[in-house]
Amino acid sequence: MKKLTIRDVDVKGHRVLMRVDFNVPVKDGKVGDVTRITAAIPTIKYVLEKGGSLVLMSHLGRPKGKGYEAEFSLKPVAAKLEELLGKPVKFGADCVGAETIAQAKALKAGEIMVVENTRFYKEEEGKAKLADDATDEQKKAAKAEMKAKQKELAKKLAELGDGEIYCNDAFGSAHRAHASTAVVCQFYKKNVAGFLMEKEIDYLGKALEAPEKPFVAIIGGAKISGKIDVVTSLMSKCDAILIGGGMAYTFYKAQGFKVGNSLVEDDRVEMAKDILAQAKAKGVKLMLPIDNLAADKFDAAANTKVVGENIDDGWMALDIGPKTIALYCAEIAKAKTVVWNGPMGCFEMAPFAKGTFAVCQAVADSDSVSIIGGGDSVSAVNKSGLADKMTHISTGGGASLEFLEGKQLPGVTALTDK
Repeated sequence: MKKLTIRDVDVKGHRVLMRVDFNVPVKDGKVGDVTRITAAIPTIKYVLEKGGSLVLMSHLGRPKGKGYEAEFSLKPVAAKLEELLGKPVKFGADCVGAETIAQAKALKAGEIMVVENTRFYKEEEGKAKLADDATDEQKKAAKAEMKAKQKELAKKLAELGDGEIYCNDAFGSAHRAHASTAVVCQFYKKNVAGFLMEKEIDYLGKALEAPEKPFVAIIGGAKISGKIDVVTSLMSKCDAILIGGGMAYTFYKAQGFKVGNSLVEDDRVEMAKDILAQAKAKGVKLMLPIDNLAADKFDAAANTKVVGENIDDGWMALDIGPKTIALYCAEIAKAKTVVWNGPMGCFEMAPFAKGTFAVCQAVADSDSVSIIGGGDSVSAVNKSGLADKMTHISTGGGASLEFLEGKQLPGVTALTDK
């Protein structure tokens, strides 16, 4: 997937409009984790140092789309960016409107501005409100009307730049066909990837298109339903898929094992049977835990015991067991490409973190290209202190999942091909 990047265009003298992912934790007007802000800084600095001016758009949280809500304002984020950059960052009190446009047009080369939360407008997400009793015709009309309104918002957002260069460096939002991530591209001559977006496309793309073998996928997390398409997609590419987390016990039930009080999706048991059959037919090694750390309640202070593939009534599996850890680590050690999405257990509670952190260590120690696919996996890697040992840590949980599923991401598709 070859897309134009920011280095492929001359930004000098241009007012570049850039979508970033500044959806960071903010409490009492203070930014908590700055990871997503610092991730965008290389692209920001590049534009400013090359003689462009820059207008940044982002969403923050989930406001109701009915206008300004103080708790979701990007003003504290703009202040934090100013601190991190060590230079002034202007702030637009809206993301559209004459006043904000005038502020943007007044920017000189090397100057930067952050505009207010794009999700203060319901048209950003473009979701039509549909009544439960609406007819198909009414639903169709409502969706068409919202699509027109979304395009109108995108056109207004486009005025923040000069119509020449739009840059998307928000991979975490690339799976959404929003006004600021995809629709706005219709109003620009060149739509390019920022350095962060480029890196995401590069690593995830290579993992899917031409992975060095053996290729091992580690898939964990609570539910099989959220990962079904990833497992199915990777089955035709992987040599081994290691399953952990709560989703493992739906597979257990599909095989007739006792699951006790473990997390199980009863409506996905047939699906689990189908995946197991597919793996067998394709000769893919789909590995499930051979032992588990079980607890008598969902609590860090619970009584625990190591059990095999049958879990007693009144007990729940909350982590993979020592034999499984050894088995999975041995498989990871052989890998040349590793994709990891989802923890092995309830790692947030110390007694049930051993499996996840052992997998972290094994991936860090392996001679592989390691891609950590967003969400809880990233949190686990950061908590383990091994983040710098991973080849690539994705900034987009949902986006990386959909990419690995083989889906087209609207925010990537909209960028200009090389």
